[in-house]
Amino acid sequence: MAPVLSRSLATPSLVSLPLTNPNKAFSCTGLRWKLEKRNNRTAVRCEASAVAEKEAEETSGEKFEYQAEVSRLLDLIVQSLYSHKEGFLRELVSNASDALDELRFLSVTEPSLLGDAEELEIRIKPDPDNGTITITDTGIGMTKEELVDCLGTIAQSGTSKFLNALKENKNLGADNGLIGQFGVGFYSSFLVAEKVVVSTKSPRSEKQYVWEAVADSSSYVIREETDPEKLLHRGTQITLHLRSDDKHEFSDPTRIQNLMKNYSQFVSFPIYTWQEKSRTVEVEDEEKPKEGEEEKPEGERKKKTTKTEKYWDWELANETKPTWMRNSKEVEKDEYHEFYKKTFSEFLDPLGYTHFTTEGEVEFSSVLYIPGMGPLNNEDVTNPKTKNIRLYVKRVFISDDFDGELFPRYLSFVKGVVDSDDLPLNVRIMRKRLVRKTSEMIQEISESENKEDYKKFYENFGRFLKLGCIEDSGNHKCRTPLLRFCTSKSEEELTSLDEYVENMGEKQNAIYYLATDSLKSAKTAPLLHSWRSWFKKTLRYVCIFGIGCVLYLIDPIYEVAIQNLQTYKEKKFVDISKEDLELGDEDEVKERETKQEYNLLCDWIKQQLEDKVVKVQISKPLSSSPYVLVSGKFGWSANMERLMKAQALGDTASLEFMRGRRILEINPDHPIVKDLNAACKNAPESSDAKRAVDLLYDTALISSGFSPDSPAELGNKIYEMMAMALGGRWGRSEEDEVEASEVNAVETDTSSDEGSETQVIEPSEVRTESDLWQD
Repeated sequence: MAPVLSRSLATPSLVSLPLTNPNKAFSCTGLRWKLEKRNNRTAVRCEASAVAEKEAEETSGEKFEYQAEVSRLLDLIVQSLYSHKEGFLRELVSNASDALDELRFLSVTEPSLLGDAEELEIRIKPDPDNGTITITDTGIGMTKEELVDCLGTIAQSGTSKFLNALKENKNLGADNGLIGQFGVGFYSSFLVAEKVVVSTKSPRSEKQYVWEAVADSSSYVIREETDPEKLLHRGTQITLHLRSDDKHEFSDPTRIQNLMKNYSQFVSFPIYTWQEKSRTVEVEDEEKPKEGEEEKPEGERKKKTTKTEKYWDWELANETKPTWMRNSKEVEKDEYHEFYKKTFSEFLDPLGYTHFTTEGEVEFSSVLYIPGMGPLNNEDVTNPKTKNIRLYVKRVFISDDFDGELFPRYLSFVKGVVDSDDLPLNVRIMRKRLVRKTSEMIQEISESENKEDYKKFYENFGRFLKLGCIEDSGNHKCRTPLLRFCTSKSEEELTSLDEYVENMGEKQNAIYYLATDSLKSAKTAPLLHSWRSWFKKTLRYVCIFGIGCVLYLIDPIYEVAIQNLQTYKEKKFVDISKEDLELGDEDEVKERETKQEYNLLCDWIKQQLEDKVVKVQISKPLSSSPYVLVSGKFGWSANMERLMKAQALGDTASLEFMRGRRILEINPDHPIVKDLNAACKNAPESSDAKRAVDLLYDTALISSGFSPDSPAELGNKIYEMMAMALGGRWGRSEEDEVEASEVNAVETDTSSDEGSETQVIEPSEVRTESDLWQD
């Protein structure tokens, strides 16, 4: 209420006031006074109070209500829209960069907008003492009407549709952190601020306006700035009064500097942050004389020393230039390598890189790298969340946390940056083009003159390419030529499938492979030696690689990858450890005669082995081994069976089902098989012959890559056969023979009692006669 002076409070100096005209105003003592008549009484009112009320009204500003959708948006921001609070700084800096871009664009046709050629820049000043952070740009600024349109309503920003979509689809929140919705970026300030003050000056307006709002409020205030010390030449200044729980983190200068280097280091305008620094300065100290020394003249007593002092100054936060924005023809190789090392904190040069820009449905620029070293942890091979791809929108960092959206898992080792000018992002098309460009980059390395580069690449990232053959069936044509193999004729030099097919013999109609656990196992596999002998004897040709060249699949994932490929250039992949191989040029007459001669032996061996094998048959390629155990066409191989058994979460039921049929193949030309054929015809009930069959099966089981069901039982069979073979050949005493016979008798009794159950007496059931606690 305005102060009122009545006659009861009048001083003697008021006696001379002109009371004849109560509606007349006059001046006295430098103030403006006015006479008012109230209830037959005359009062004097100082107009200074009215001026104060008017100034207070102007200072408080004009109050506006938020549009309803903005109120909904403010609630969503805090609840689900941003996954990390630090995102507010990225959004505000992005808005400042947009304001600078707009000013630069408009100044082409309106040079007067630049005024006195003030620098286009962004400055961020944290204040730990007051718990504030201020972001200032020298951009286009806003008028009062633009403040209402931009900060009080959503208008045509698309946020209204975004809110409706978010309401209809609750799962949409999972992608919000990826897209980084710039249309609602300013309101992210309320993630960390309890009060936001925006002071802005447009070059098209003579006045500077202040927008002010508090969190959890449905209204805001706009007023004119009248403080000369707070006037801006041009641009916008946003001051965030931080919440108590965020005050220490986001008012820390070091924290702000790190956030800027992470999110905005490639913004095209300079970003300065207020930082504490130190410097060494020289000072003069007066040297005091020691006891007994004469005092030196005044000029000689001063001694210069150095000390470190601290001061505050602006520091540039975005020194690194965005290499992908430049023309690839103008960027040197060393510049690409330097950018890679700085951006991803690497110390080795990349093995390769590609720089490209795409246009059409999606427009973006990208620089992709192949690291100089593979991941040290095997988990990184199967984990798509590697943070190797950094997504930018208009050179502002958005995210590096992807779960296979931009790159498939088998290319997760690729590092690089992707920068788009459009939102929202069409991730599906971006992913397709990124995968294609990466494949072309790898292909260029494989075709380069320096073969060591691709050899190094394959040593580090070959596992990823094999994984791609399993997971990405649509890109087999560009993925398969990149595979490399050890072969039976090039164990040290890796061979591509193109080289293998090109150097195949005329009569070879398939690509043969053998899956084992090591290179040594592959080289000593009985099937391999027999295979090569069969090729030499039957087909009588030698390809450039040698006789019967076979691919070695040593890596555990290789066999699964080959099974997914099935063919390459119309040549089938054939596992030589499987049954009924189609080798061609077979002598049907001789084969039929051999089967008739050994048909009885096959039936007799099958009867001895019972369910251990599905059938026994004559082997075509065997030459040096009497037996070999092969898998059925549609079951697991020995190598795959071993891998599946080693799975921590393997299913026993599926293991038995997928294990496949085991087929025993015999070599009719081997002396042992001929002896067994004779035993089958002349002494089919011989125990020695039956033991030999069992031992030969177990031996074939191991040599073919399978695991024996009972290693201890196999060991006993070997010891027994050794005892029979040695049989006192070098002579021994009668006492040793008696002891040996007793040991054999004990072992026989033990083996005969294996099926009987043994009664186990628990310690608690054993009692003595002197047990005091006995009932």
